[in-house]
Amino acid sequence: MYSHSLLISSEVCESPALGTERVLRIEKKASPMPTALVTGSATGVGRACATRLAAAGFDVVVNYSRSADEAKETCRLVEAEGVSALLVKCDVSQNDAVVEMLRLIEQKFGHLDVLINNAGCTSPIPHRNLDEMTEEKWDRVLAVNLKGPFFVTRAAVPLLRKSDQGAVVNVSSIAGIGGTGSSIAYCASKGALNTMTKSLARALAPEIRVNAVCPGPIDTRWMTAWMTQEEIEKMTAHDPIPRASSPDDIADAILFLAIGSQMMTGQCIVVDGGRTI
Repeated sequence: MYSHSLLISSEVCESPALGTERVLRIEKKASPMPTALVTGSATGVGRACATRLAAAGFDVVVNYSRSADEAKETCRLVEAEGVSALLVKCDVSQNDAVVEMLRLIEQKFGHLDVLINNAGCTSPIPHRNLDEMTEEKWDRVLAVNLKGPFFVTRAAVPLLRKSDQGAVVNVSSIAGIGGTGSSIAYCASKGALNTMTKSLARALAPEIRVNAVCPGPIDTRWMTAWMTQEEIEKMTAHDPIPRASSPDDIADAILFLAIGSQMMTGQCIVVDGGRTI
């Protein structure tokens, strides 16, 4: 019986047999096929990572907490690349649910090669409005953005150690570097995530590499929920590259850290169009 915060989808996504092209693309990888878990992969950066990893020959675990229809679409896009997908609903701030999610991954795939901690949340509150940042809002942001990556990484370590090239990438933010962002709680959570990335890189080396990507503004549904397109354009107008990043822009850096470099660990890579220069 699963807890209320984790449910395995009744539509477990199975792939068709691999085509010749896919076999050629992954023949240098370990057998069985490599597997990746992307938390918060229903939309945006998470979906971009899931589909890009699938295109690179990874079976993908698609995780979500609320956006079921969008997560199923991500699953479909992953399957279209000729690989397997597992669709799991899990609130990453709930440790028991996270442990169960990793049990399901082990049951289906037996191992894990890449973990992308992308799930996140915020409560947009002007920094000067200290009283508006209630304890409940503070705790929720820190629970998802900081406890979540720790819980998932901790639960994933035994499976990641089965891989020859285990890697964790935390999706952080420049808010954790400069202290400006949607709320003080959000900035604090991402600053702590950057520090935790370095701590985990030391703790899990040399078997598992741990890095982070710190994006600037990203043009996603998540941002447009509390900013207009005009506000986003105004915010980035004076950046060296004067536009918000796309999800694929951020996925480029995430995949590089996950599978493109074997000598990087403990790094927090800024991807912000030069905003923080």
